[in-house]
Amino acid sequence: MPVTDERCTPASTADEPTRPIPRALIDALDRAGEDQAALSVWTTAQVSPASQRRGKYMPESTAHPAKMLPDVARHAIEHYTKPGELVLDPMCGIGTTLVEAVHLDRRAIGIEYEPHWVAVARSNLELARTQGIEHDAHVIQGDARQLVTLLPQEYVGQAALVVTSPPYGPSTHGRVAVAPSEGIQKYWHRYGSALDRGNLANIGHHRLLAGFTRILAGLRTFLRPGGHVVITIRPWREHSELIDLPAQILACGRAAGLIPTERNVALLARAAETDLVARGSFFQRDFIRKQREAGLPLHLIAHEDVVVFRTAQHGTAATSAAQVTTRRPPRHHSRTTGRAA
Repeated sequence: MPVTDERCTPASTADEPTRPIPRALIDALDRAGEDQAALSVWTTAQVSPASQRRGKYMPESTAHPAKMLPDVARHAIEHYTKPGELVLDPMCGIGTTLVEAVHLDRRAIGIEYEPHWVAVARSNLELARTQGIEHDAHVIQGDARQLVTLLPQEYVGQAALVVTSPPYGPSTHGRVAVAPSEGIQKYWHRYGSALDRGNLANIGHHRLLAGFTRILAGLRTFLRPGGHVVITIRPWREHSELIDLPAQILACGRAAGLIPTERNVALLARAAETDLVARGSFFQRDFIRKQREAGLPLHLIAHEDVVVFRTAQHGTAATSAAQVTTRRPPRHHSRTTGRAA
C-alpha cells in the first residue's frame, strides 16, 4: 500500500500554521488488511526534536545530517522489548537508539562507519553514565556490511530488537549559516566525504539497496528467534522524482529472509486535536516554496514509514554471512506523482 503521498501536511506560513489531518491518514488504518500487516500511527513528534534530545545528548550531536527522532526509537524499544534485553543498531550515527535503550534499562550495541560519529555516540553514552544510568552499551567502528565479523560472538542470537535507518543520500538537510556577502551557507549536510565509497550514502541507489540487504541478512545472526527489526524510512526526491524507499526496503527485508509484520507511520508533525502541525526544517520549507513558485504542488513530509520485520519463531541463527542466502535486491523505482519533499 503506498502510504507516502497523501499523509503530508502542506508547507505552512506564519498566518496559517496548520492544516486539517488528511483523511487518507485516518483511512490507512482501515485499509491495513489489504497488505495483511498491522498498521498504527506513532505520535512521536508531540514534543520538538530539540526538546526530545535536551539533557540526554551532547551539543555536537545536532550536527548529524539525518538523526532519528528519539521518541521513534523510544516507542519501538518500549513496544518490542523488556528491561534487560539487548537492542542493536548497525548504523547507529550519534547513538540515538543506544541512548534511548539505556535510559529504558536495556542493553545496547551499535556499529557506526564514520569515526566522528562513533566518538559522538560514545560521548552520549558516557553522558548517560554521568547521570547515573549504569548500562551495558558499546559502539563499534566499522562497516555494517561486515557486522558478522565485527560483532563479538557473545551477541549471536541475543538481540531482541534492531532499530535502524538507512542513509538518505541527497535528501539530508544539514545546518545553515549566513555569511556576509555570501548569503546562506549549508554545512553538515553530507555523510562524511563524498569521495568515500565505503559509505553507503555515497555509492548510488542500487548499491545502497544491495548493501542494506546484506546488512539485514547479517542481522539474522544476532537476532533471537522471534526478534524484531524496526526500520524508519522516508522517501526522497531525485531529479524531482519521488523514490519510494519504504517499499524498496520492504523488498530488501524479504530478500534477506526476514518476515514483514507491520508498516506503521511515525509522525514528524505534532498531532493537535484536529490538525497536524508540521516541524519542517529551513531547507524543507525553502525547497517547498521554490517548487510551488515553479508550479509543482509539493508538500512537507509529515511522517516517516516504520517497517517492522521479525525472524522466525524457531530455528538457529546463521553463523556467517555466507550462510545467508539472499535474492537480488529490488531495482530502482521512481514515480512523479508523489506529494512529499
